[in-house]
Amino acid sequence: MFAAGRAGFVFRRALACIGFAAALGPLSGQGAAELVGIWVGSLRVRSQTLTIVFHIEGRPGSFEATIDSPDQGAKDLPVSTVTLDGALLRLESSMLHATYQGTLSADGTSLSGTWTQGGARLPLDMAKKDAAPVISRPQEPKPPYPYKTEDVVVENKRAGVRLAGTLVIPLPHANGSAVRATGGEASGEGPFPAVVFATGSGPQNRDEELLGHKPFLVIADYLARRGIASLRCDDRGTGQSSGDFSKATTFDLADDVEAEFAYLASRPEARKGSVGIVGHSEGGLIAPIIASRDAKVSFIVLLAGPGLSGERILTLQGAAIARAAGKSDREIEDAAAINTRLYAIAEGPGDAASLRAKLRGAYLDWLAGNTTMKSEERAAAEAGADRAVDQLASPWFRTFLSLDPAPYLAKVGIPVLALDGSKDLQVPSKENLAGIRAALGSRAGGMSPKSALLELPGLNHLFQHASTGSPDEYGKIEETFAPEALKAIGDWILGL
Repeated sequence: MFAAGRAGFVFRRALACIGFAAALGPLSGQGAAELVGIWVGSLRVRSQTLTIVFHIEGRPGSFEATIDSPDQGAKDLPVSTVTLDGALLRLESSMLHATYQGTLSADGTSLSGTWTQGGARLPLDMAKKDAAPVISRPQEPKPPYPYKTEDVVVENKRAGVRLAGTLVIPLPHANGSAVRATGGEASGEGPFPAVVFATGSGPQNRDEELLGHKPFLVIADYLARRGIASLRCDDRGTGQSSGDFSKATTFDLADDVEAEFAYLASRPEARKGSVGIVGHSEGGLIAPIIASRDAKVSFIVLLAGPGLSGERILTLQGAAIARAAGKSDREIEDAAAINTRLYAIAEGPGDAASLRAKLRGAYLDWLAGNTTMKSEERAAAEAGADRAVDQLASPWFRTFLSLDPAPYLAKVGIPVLALDGSKDLQVPSKENLAGIRAALGSRAGGMSPKSALLELPGLNHLFQHASTGSPDEYGKIEETFAPEALKAIGDWILGL
């Protein structure tokens, strides 16, 4: 997935979130007993409202405190120090240079205060509650499962990386028919059609977990119930996989997925000639890269996959998300101008140190001359300059900017299913589907007649039914993956 995070501007390696950090600390002073419990409040961050939960446990002189941000899928984040001076509470996060300071009410049931981070000061009032809010994810499957799961380890020997994952194998009934989903086909005894999953951008675990959602777990469960096996792995350096994610480019990640594909294709449960790749967002770029060079790939499924170059996607994405957030045309133009300048520097020559210096100078010059930013926004942007520059100068970002999927798609003659949501603001559907169609059609033999390119109405980048499509909505939507998108994937694979 592409969004605000890996580069810190307009695309997703991890959603641009207010960060909370770390650990234990002593708590002393009057009113300490009243602090024990669960505190819930709402933090307004630009156009987004985030639920914040403080957990304070223990006894006077020996307390532990943690923070949850349920809308962001963040839980049990420790606090570095906790102090109470009379009625004044102070929580400090040394990792992210953030603090919360609030005044405890006389009855011990509320806190009135401010969250400060990166130059931004945001009001945050908390109320004491009996329980923390529970995020509902009704589609998340729970064991026991009507299929077999197996923990596996795949080796990318060339990179020296071990990739930990979960293999899912459908189980036929005793009478020889497999578990049947609504509208599904019996799979028989096997071997089965099979897919390997390729995650979106950012360090993702095997479930592609984000904001409390586990889309790959939901898809794998659905496919297994329809007689389709699958393999999903933690990205390198993530979860139980080895390696260093921070140094990896899209091509390195493609090598990992290709090793996973080879392992899956070697399993006796996978039907020969019926093994493909399902890639989401950046994974939808990785899939055609692999398919263009590996003749054993039988089909690919591109979920919000790119049809344009990285720089073009980021430009479209930035404007779409800003517009949904209510930004003016002037603000959108200003952001596009500085991003274009920064992208040009990032793509240019130079070692890491010189690139960082050029990027930082250009960014701070732009901030100094910006007349549309509010003072608190400018302070926050200045405080985050180093992190943004590091991301822009990273190997992944520099590679991604100029990476064009068209040459790879043009070599793909196997069946391709491309699904996009009409409300996707991160990989806008019309432009990217048009790019995919043009590239597939440019091949000498044309596009495979079994290919299908579909825009699904009302769905966002995560294939949820959405109001605006803004990333701000992702964590608040209970649905993880739209049923019609699941059905489209299963129907198409089984119809090949």
